[in-house]
Amino acid sequence: MRSKEVTIGLASGLEARPAAMLVQVASQYNCSIYLENGDKSVNAKSIMGMMTLQLREGEEVLVKADGADEEEALEGIENYLKSN
Repeated sequence: MRSKEVTIGLASGLEARPAAMLVQVASQYNCSIYLENGDKSVNAKSIMGMMTLQLREGEEVLVKADGADEEEALEGIENYLKSN
């Protein structure tokens, strides 16, 4: 398992459309991927879960990936979350 702190760079945070795009990015990988913020841990492949995080631009989130392609998954998720 690997994990990495990432700062949200999306101007609108993780509203509906960016959250849906993140789920699409996460779904490209076979490993399990979770985002943690505070006491919440959410499956990055679940649109409903991602919406509950209500992350805003500039907030920190811990991304955890576990599986064969975890390194690639962390990189892909980080690249998406940091994009403007």
